[in-house]
Amino acid sequence: MFVLAMRSIRQRPGRFLATLLSAFLGAAIIMMFHSMHDTAGQPGVDPVSSDTLGTAAGVVGGYGTLLVFFAVASTLTVNVRQRTAELELLRCSGATPAQIKRMVVGEAAAVALAGAALAIGPAMLGGRALLDMFQDGGQVARSVEYSFGPIALMSGVHITLLAAAGAAFLAVRRVTRRGRERAGARRVLAYGTLAAGAAGAGSTFFFSATDEMLMAPPAQGAIMLSVGLALMAPRLLKGVLARLALGGAGGWLAVRNLRQRAGELAGILVSLIMFTAVSTATITMQAVESDAVAASGLVKSVDAKNLETLNLTVVGIIAVFVCVMLVNSLYAATTYRSREFGQQRLAGATPGQVLRVVGTEGVILTVTGVLLGTSAALAGVVPFTVVRTDGVLPDQFLGTWLAMVAVTAAVTLGTSLGTARRVLRTPAVRAVAQAA
Repeated sequence: MFVLAMRSIRQRPGRFLATLLSAFLGAAIIMMFHSMHDTAGQPGVDPVSSDTLGTAAGVVGGYGTLLVFFAVASTLTVNVRQRTAELELLRCSGATPAQIKRMVVGEAAAVALAGAALAIGPAMLGGRALLDMFQDGGQVARSVEYSFGPIALMSGVHITLLAAAGAAFLAVRRVTRRGRERAGARRVLAYGTLAAGAAGAGSTFFFSATDEMLMAPPAQGAIMLSVGLALMAPRLLKGVLARLALGGAGGWLAVRNLRQRAGELAGILVSLIMFTAVSTATITMQAVESDAVAASGLVKSVDAKNLETLNLTVVGIIAVFVCVMLVNSLYAATTYRSREFGQQRLAGATPGQVLRVVGTEGVILTVTGVLLGTSAALAGVVPFTVVRTDGVLPDQFLGTWLAMVAVTAAVTLGTSLGTARRVLRTPAVRAVAQAA
């Protein structure tokens, strides 16, 4: 099966580009931040600098690991779903479910290793730039020199490899089980995550307004809530679509298409929920904190500067990963529909009508993801604002929320419509014949 996996990659490398890109970015970010451990472990590094570097590596490295898994899982899920017929043919030819799993996991592991190898150079450059940023902010002494060592290298390779193998195993498991699903464990995990997020956000009220760690509980609560909602994405999307009815042939067809592809599109909803929740909550709370400090006339401590840097860095990482996940998933899912688009055109639909249906689908997904993500964001923003300023909803929320909505809409609609327009350039008869 390993030989078959390598042959599959060589014959159709294009299908693995999305996974390679996700593995590359994930490994680069993990190695970049874990190189702060290598830097902090050098002789002569003062305690304050060591604490700053260790905190950055621990916090962002942990979130990076979670994001790597979601990014790779998203791309691999789309990949495996599009190969259902191929995998079923292998099963009918005598391959056992275990052999098929080993083949797909072997493909993912090989691609992940290639992505991690390509990420070493960019990770070294990024780590050096990150150290310069800490030094420019006075959080790390100028005498500290950058080091990229075994902690960064091994963590990047191991985490990326495990995330890719685990995501591939879960993605192919549903196919090899012939449609039998066990959603009980996923549901329990989702409810547990939601409960942990609600408890984290609620614990904000046990802190004082001047506590330097005040932002941590609501931020972590918003993240956990977004993860819980993301785990429930398939059920949530099906529930929304079951109650949604749009007028016109295009609206009816868009809802029908989404209902049929709800399981596949749940990965896209995961990205939208997490990006909206985490970015909106973190940026809003950081803006509230900065304005409160400025109004008091106080100077930020080193710990406060570290927290601000980490907050903005985490948002930046999430933004990059979400864009990659969305672009990869939407591109793969839309390209795969070439035959469907060709059949619609042969039935009398114009390219403009097909694009309107795709656009309507994108709007429905975007609105659903934004609303769910906003609820998780508010669960963190409101407790923080109440404790920090005695207000309820800060003035900074609306502007931040609109900016995040604009980003999600631009990425979702831009990718889906742009890919659909490219697919529609192929003559309808050829598109149907090639996909047959």
